[in-house]
Amino acid sequence: MRAKANRAVQAFDDLADRYDAWSDTASGRVLFDLELGALRPLFAGTAGPRLEVGVGSGRFAAALGIDVGLDPAEAPPRLARARGVRVLRGVGSQLPFADDTFGAVALIVTLCFVENPAGVLADVGRVLRPGGRLVVGLVPLDSAWGRSYEEKGRAGHPFYSHARFQTLAEHHLMLAVAGCRLVEARSTLFQAPNDEPVAEPVRSGAVAGAGFVALAAQRESAGAD
Repeated sequence: MRAKANRAVQAFDDLADRYDAWSDTASGRVLFDLELGALRPLFAGTAGPRLEVGVGSGRFAAALGIDVGLDPAEAPPRLARARGVRVLRGVGSQLPFADDTFGAVALIVTLCFVENPAGVLADVGRVLRPGGRLVVGLVPLDSAWGRSYEEKGRAGHPFYSHARFQTLAEHHLMLAVAGCRLVEARSTLFQAPNDEPVAEPVRSGAVAGAGFVALAAQRESAGAD
């Protein structure tokens, strides 16, 4: 498992510019805006500082007003720093921060790339303040988009081949085990993954079949102590 995680980090290091530049394509801009539209309302009213674990090139962090990023790779965070995000190098299961530090923590299409999602969520719960908000952006395996990405991974896609996508129900369970209570959700990408993407309304709730779901969970004091 550790070797697989290291290969994923290496892939993002080797192809950082390619990965980031895709968001500037016509399709990439549409998808980024849809995902951002699902995520942004979940940060409303959250206190700083805010952290993104798996910050990558920092596009979401910069757009969402996230102060601090963490990433195990070396090349993508250079792009994040250029976007004004303060980035530390590290892994999500061993966060280099004190307990109760952040008012909000984001994991945006990150859990599918880590070797120990439960461990990451546990340490995120530690650094969240009681009542703080965890925002998870995910591509559910039980969606056309998740199945498409998984198939591309099996075919050797440079990024998705290192991912392990999970169902929406699995994410709900992981959050509950980590002592976080789901409080809000937004869903988008109900169009087919092989079509040219177009703008569409973001729906409230964690809607079955959505290709991108944003979940907001609140740390429960009893579950974090």
